Amino acid sequence: MAATENTNRAVFGLNGVTGMLIATVLLLSILVFLTVWGIGVQQGSASNFYDPAPITSNLDNVKMISTENANYAFKDAK
Repeated sequence: MAATENTNRAVFGLNGVTGMLIATVLLLSILVFLTVWGIGVQQGSASNFYDPAPITSNLDNVKMISTENANYAFKDAK
């Protein structure tokens, strides 16, 4: 049985330089997308910050088991 030689060597094939460039561009584009998305989330959170006043103002009336505790729960920012 003779060993078959691999004569299908393509430097610019998908498993060569071209594949490396495609993988690099894909990873960089994912990085750019996540960075821009994170900056957008940060800017949105900076202009719509959390107000802790509803939960820290008065906790004297909070009972262990009560449906009225929703009045003292965290509320979404407006």
